[in-house]
Amino acid sequence: MLKSAVFAAALLTAAPALAQATGDPLPDPNDQSDTFTIAGGAAFIPDYEGSDDYRIIPALAFRGRVSGISIFTRATYLYVDFVPRGQDALEFDAGPIIGARLNRTGKIHDDFVDALPERDTAIEVGGFAGITYHGLTNPYDALSFRVDVVKDVAGAHKSTVITPTIDFGTPLSRTTYVGATLSAEWAGGGYADYYYSISPAASLASGLPVFDADGGFKNWRLGLLLNQSVSGDLTHGVSLFATGSYAHLSGDFKDSPIVDLRGSASQWLGALGLAYTW
Repeated sequence: MLKSAVFAAALLTAAPALAQATGDPLPDPNDQSDTFTIAGGAAFIPDYEGSDDYRIIPALAFRGRVSGISIFTRATYLYVDFVPRGQDALEFDAGPIIGARLNRTGKIHDDFVDALPERDTAIEVGGFAGITYHGLTNPYDALSFRVDVVKDVAGAHKSTVITPTIDFGTPLSRTTYVGATLSAEWAGGGYADYYYSISPAASLASGLPVFDADGGFKNWRLGLLLNQSVSGDLTHGVSLFATGSYAHLSGDFKDSPIVDLRGSASQWLGALGLAYTW
């Protein structure tokens, strides 16, 4: 199912990196040569945002750097970082974001939630800005902080989503890379109303109580990633990746009947597959 495959894209790969090691000379930690990674596998995702039903779907991802410009995918979103890395430990990150939000756009396993009006795909456009510090524990690690801001331009929820994120990633050897992510999301009133409110007519159709959701702090999320090379090293060849995250909904997003009565505020996501870097 193409829509489901896109939904889990970009949860699957880490940037090539190397740790201190003996043997062959180590690469330059400031190397900005072109590189590409593609990844594919299977993902385990909630049926909708707030569901306690899960499905296994195919997933794809891409990451690359051309002439110092980085291009990468996260979930259903494409990022372009137009600020090349310099020679200093501190670098700035900034660029545009475009993506699609597919929440409740297809068949829902829960019959009560499925009886609610189906939602349109939201096309979200915006940008991100942040800073990254290199060399905290070794020359090849990276600690970054960024803020993403996107707004629906397709007339679905017609609102804004703001996501601050802290990332840390480091190689443990020439063949093993680990990363951790902590993020939160703030969503506007239009988002909350579109996905989590239940009108009197929708209540009559679904049997769920009427609910008026307000925007605000939506959730926090913790994610972990492991990338293990199985041929070559982390700068080229085939690698095995595994990633997982836990998120917890808050406020009216948690209290909505589609979560409180029919789903769960705890949300899990996982993916496993292969990546190729050249």
